[in-house]
This record gives sequence, structure tokens and C-alpha cells, in this order.
Amino acid sequence: MIPRMTISAATSTTSSLLQNGVSPFLDFAQVAAPLSSIILCLSPIPTMQQISKDKSVGTLPLLPYSSMLANAFVWTCYGVMKREPKIWIANGPGIFLGLFYMLKFIKHSPKSAPTLPGSVQQHFQVALSIIVATLLVALSPLKHKSEIVGRAAVAICIALFASPLASLKTVIDNKSAASIALPLSIAMTVNGFLWTSVGALRLNDYNVVIPSFLGFVSGLTQIFLKLMYGNGKIKVQDLPI
Repeated sequence: MIPRMTISAATSTTSSLLQNGVSPFLDFAQVAAPLSSIILCLSPIPTMQQISKDKSVGTLPLLPYSSMLANAFVWTCYGVMKREPKIWIANGPGIFLGLFYMLKFIKHSPKSAPTLPGSVQQHFQVALSIIVATLLVALSPLKHKSEIVGRAAVAICIALFASPLASLKTVIDNKSAASIALPLSIAMTVNGFLWTSVGALRLNDYNVVIPSFLGFVSGLTQIFLKLMYGNGKIKVQDLPI
């Protein structure tokens, strides 16, 4: 029979080795994760340039940009409420970039189209409603208001990460992944992996872990489709978001 002290010492040593091995990665990840979020927010700029050049959005959806605005605002508030600079610093720029993308998009967009989906007015109304509701909860005397904002942030973040997969059926039917932007997919995958690691092992916050992991899976799915089908024939209306 192995003495308890020996088992305890072995367990302690193993735990120490694991901690020493993981800690440097987490130190890197908690710096890289906010940077990857900012890079992710900057990734639609080439598409905005193409829209300006073509003076048309084709069949591109507005949803990724309206959800980016709402998502960034809610997560910035959540970061401030939780006193986590890593969260609000990473999402703050997305508020301004999301609004910029929306304004740039609607300049060359129809007022209403199934591909948006819905109408431009509806997108602004929903985004504004989310922002106002978040502010009301954040400024309220509710005891668990940070958790309420956190749950809302998770839901909106899922919509943001899932929006590029809206063209999934088209990609499979046409056997062409021209509508998937590989740089955006890679950025989403890396961003999701880093935030999943930081959220689970450093912040212990599953409001961060759940949407980040889904973003990681969404990014991997898009990369897989890109590698499987390639670009095919690229059309203006099929430009990646």
C-alpha cells in the first residue's frame, strides 16, 4: 500500500509541473486575446473598400456589422462591471468600428432585402434597443446585473460568430467557398481559442468561455469549408464579409 504522504507529494508535484507549463501560455494568451479581438474587428475593412469601389453590397448581409456594434457595446459594459480591462479594452474599438461598418454598408445598400436580413431600420432599432437595455440594467440597483448583462453578451456574441455561416447552404450547394474570408476565419479561430483558454483557466468566467468556444468551432468550420471547396469563381455579390 502506497503511503498517503507519497500520493499527496506526487499529486502536488504533478500539479506544480502542469501549472508551470500552462502559466507561460496563459500569460501570453491574456495579452494576445484582446489584440486578436481588435484584429477580428478590423478584418472587414477590405470588404468595406470593395463595397465603396463597386458602390453595391450585392447580397452581403448587414447582420455581422449590426451585431458587432451591439456585441461590442454589451461586452464593453460587462468588462467595466466586472472590472476586467482585458474585456473592455478588447471590445471598446468594436463599438466605433461596428457603427462605421454599418454606415458604410447602408450607403450602398437597399433599404430592405432578404439577405440583410430584414430592413436597415430594423437593424438600427434592434441595435439601439440592446444598447439602451444594457445601459438601463448596468445603471440599475439590481443585485446580479453583471450576470444579466453577461447572459445577453453571450447571446449576441453567438449571433456575431454564427452570422458568417449564414451562407453555409450556398457554399455546399455551389461547392464554392468564395463567400468565406479565410483571414477572418483564421482570426476568429485564433480569437476563440485564446479567449476560451483565458476565460476557463484565468478568468474562470463561462460567460467568456461559451461564446469563445463557439467562435472557435465556427472559425474551424469555415476554414474546413474553404480548404474543401476553394474559391471557385468569385463574384462581386459573393465577396466575404
